[in-house]
Amino acid sequence: MLVSAKEMLDKAKAGHYAVGQFNINNLEWTKAILQTAQECNSPVILGVSEGAGKYMTGYKTVVGMVNGMLEELGITVPVALHLDHGSYDHCYKCIEAGFSSIMFDGSHYPIEENIAKTKELVAAAHAKGMSIEAEVGSIGGEEDGVVGMGECADPNECKSIADLGIDFLAAGIGNIHGKYPENWKGLSFETLDAIQQLTGDMPLVLHGGTGIPTEMIQKAISLGVAKINVNTECQLSFAAATREYIEAGKDQQGKGFDPRKLLAPGAEAIKKTVKEKMEIFGSVGKA
Repeated sequence: MLVSAKEMLDKAKAGHYAVGQFNINNLEWTKAILQTAQECNSPVILGVSEGAGKYMTGYKTVVGMVNGMLEELGITVPVALHLDHGSYDHCYKCIEAGFSSIMFDGSHYPIEENIAKTKELVAAAHAKGMSIEAEVGSIGGEEDGVVGMGECADPNECKSIADLGIDFLAAGIGNIHGKYPENWKGLSFETLDAIQQLTGDMPLVLHGGTGIPTEMIQKAISLGVAKINVNTECQLSFAAATREYIEAGKDQQGKGFDPRKLLAPGAEAIKKTVKEKMEIFGSVGKA
C-alpha cells in the first residue's frame, strides 16, 4: 500500500540519512526501483514529473501500475508515489488520482502567491492523508520546460513556507537538474545551514542529485537534507546499457530484439544505480 512520505522523511531527518526519490518513466523503471528498494530494505519515493505522467497516459494509469506492482511483487518496504515539480492544477489531479504525496513548485511565483497557493494545497493534501513538498528558490537546469538558474533560496522565505504546515521543503542551494557543468560552483552549505536553523525539524530536499560528489551529499544530509532526487543518472545508466547491448549486436541474435530482452540490460543498470545511491544516502536497512 502506498504511504505518505512524511513518516519516512521524519525518521530520515532524525536518523541523519536520506531517502531517495527516483523518478519513474515506464514499467521497467518502476519495477527496477521497487525491486531494488525491497532488496535493500529501504524506503523509497517514486517521483513522477508532469511530462512522465502524460507519457504514461495519465496519473490514474500510474497509480494503477504502481499499486499492482506493490501487490504482485510482494513489496513490503514503505513506498510513496510523489508528483515532482507539480503545478497548481496538476497537484489537484494527483490528489484525485490517488497519489500519496505531491510537490507544489510555486518557486516561480512571487513569494506571496507561492505562500497562498501552498497553504491551500496543504489543506487539500492533508485532508486526504497525503504529504506535500513545497519549493523556495529555483533549481538550476530544466524540468518539463521550467528553467531555473539555480538561485539560492532566501532562508526567511523558506521559514514562511515551512510555517504553513508542509511536510518537507525543497530549497535552492546552487543545485541543478541534469548534468552539472564543469564550472559549477558547488552547493551553498552556508545557505543550507541558515535554512535549517530557521526551519528546525523540517526535512529538507536536495533536487538534482545526479553528479553531486558523495562528500557533498553526505554533508548536505548532516545539515538537514532527508530526501534526495535522482533522475538523470538512471536515464544515463539505462541509455548506456541499452547502447552496449545493441552495439554488441545482441538484438540480432536469436530473439534479442524482443523488448523484454532489449530493455533488460537497461533495467539492470537502473537497479545498480539505485542501490549505489541508497548506500550513499544511508537508507539501506532503514525500512
